[in-house]
Amino acid sequence: MARVVVLGAGVSGHTAATFLRDWLGPQHEVVVVTPNSKWNWIPSNIWVGVGQMTKDDVVFDLAPVYEKVGIDYRQAKAVSIHPDGGEAEDVPYVTIEYTGQGKEGEKELVSYDYLINATGPKLNFGATEGLGPDNGYTVSVCTADHATHANEELQKLIAKMKGGERQKIVIGTGHGMCTCQGAAFEYIFNVDHELRKAGVRDLAEITWISNESFLGDFGIGGLHMKRGGYAASSRLFAESLYTERGIPWIIGAHVNKVEEGKIHYEQLDGSTGELEFDFSMLIPPFSGVGLKAYAKDGSDMTDKLFAPNGFLKVDADYSGKPYEEWKASDWPRTYQNPDYPNIFAVGIAFAPPHGISKPMKSPNGTPINPTPPRTGMPSGIIGKTVAMSIRDMIEKNSDKPTHHASMAEMGAACVASAGKGLTDGMAASLTVYPVVPDFEKYPGIGRDIDYTFGEIGLAGHWIKHILHHMFLYKAKLKPGWTLIPE
Repeated sequence: MARVVVLGAGVSGHTAATFLRDWLGPQHEVVVVTPNSKWNWIPSNIWVGVGQMTKDDVVFDLAPVYEKVGIDYRQAKAVSIHPDGGEAEDVPYVTIEYTGQGKEGEKELVSYDYLINATGPKLNFGATEGLGPDNGYTVSVCTADHATHANEELQKLIAKMKGGERQKIVIGTGHGMCTCQGAAFEYIFNVDHELRKAGVRDLAEITWISNESFLGDFGIGGLHMKRGGYAASSRLFAESLYTERGIPWIIGAHVNKVEEGKIHYEQLDGSTGELEFDFSMLIPPFSGVGLKAYAKDGSDMTDKLFAPNGFLKVDADYSGKPYEEWKASDWPRTYQNPDYPNIFAVGIAFAPPHGISKPMKSPNGTPINPTPPRTGMPSGIIGKTVAMSIRDMIEKNSDKPTHHASMAEMGAACVASAGKGLTDGMAASLTVYPVVPDFEKYPGIGRDIDYTFGEIGLAGHWIKHILHHMFLYKAKLKPGWTLIPE
């Protein structure tokens, strides 16, 4: 019998765990450890954040879903990994601390034969003073609860505008090393859309602020896409959208402090500035969740297993080579840890070898550039790929992963909402291949223009709406769920 322990139940971890349970016989165990009692379809949080959906529309309880298929569910957070065992256990194990199930605060040792780290990111609001909804002055759409709060604040703002008060809105990224520009991109256009529907757009001054060196970078260095028979840059595409909606932008910006009603920032040219706001949604930077690793004798070996940012090391090139020497082959293919072949990392939990966008610093030495995204479709694909490898390693006694899914060999589709509505909704539908550009295979632009294209319109909105229901159906493991692609 083999036991697979999955740490985290986001898109990637849930995908890996559910496919493993479907494929492996009853003699094998699948254990999921997650501090959350609910699963959240995060791409729809932006609609919760403008009142077009509620929290209940984007979450569901994990316990009954896992019980139905025989997954051992522990509502707990992972605290440490002991890959060589320890004094308490001679086999590899993880230490967990319960956050629910009536065992709050209790610790437990969970042994494993295979471990998948799918813990996702820590929302590092603390990296910028005054950032975030809990101890700061900005709202967030990173969780369903955050998005609910964001909508509450937005509705207060709309009420003020209906009373004739002008309001200043700032949306974007809250640190120089943020990722997930796409979520902020969607949110700013959904806010614009809601204000127009409410008839108060003329009383709102909306500003975009981002760490991108150009609009349309999105943490993937931008792209060229086929559109209407022509190759158009994502920069032109994005600038057109912002201009059409009367939204000015500040780019190459590191938000270094937020006060009540005021944002302080530094730009790539070394200049500094301030932005006043009445309402602001800024995405925080991500880091690892803080998992520790210990050797058999109890000594700390966290640095061996994890990169400095807290994400787990996998089969990638971490040599720190200069930007000019970056290659598509630097990126992981199997997501297996090089020192412990029974440990894998999926989704945001794996440490990327380097950025995708060009690294940049201000004259003051402040890094200001997007960090690489690993969310959405790539997360699902990676989770399923690792599950396939572990299945084969168990059933075929394979000593190596049998499947691979490099982001430099993977295409991805993204549907970015620009406003929700039955007849007036809009979304940008984009495909990109590969996600990580390969300039050796595709000289000049790094991607295959025949498989990289984009369109915007009402059809895109309906695609996103359908995907919302389709992926919730899949995540609930309803009949035929395995037929729905990642």
